[in-house]
Amino acid sequence: MIIVTTNTIPGKEIKELKGLVKGNCVQSKHIGKDILAGLRTIVGGEITEYTEMMMEARQKAIGRMVDEAKGKGANAIVAMRLETSAIMQNACEIIAYGTAVHVE
Repeated sequence: MIIVTTNTIPGKEIKELKGLVKGNCVQSKHIGKDILAGLRTIVGGEITEYTEMMMEARQKAIGRMVDEAKGKGANAIVAMRLETSAIMQNACEIIAYGTAVHVE
């Protein structure tokens, strides 16, 4: 599956639009990682526990979007975007979306 953030794919021609595809993941904090992250804020620096958590959530959302595109017979996704939002105090949603297409 080709995934790009642009509206076209260099060297490829879009033959058919398959429509909007999306995938999401709602991720909550882990109490153990939350404690480590809290301690890390005292000394400063990257909070790797949260970086890893968000990277995993993005990969799940993208994977679900790809599965939906495959189900529509697409072999590429153009104009892909990622967004995040807080949906409650200790949870956030990552959504990946784009336009599924068939390219040659």
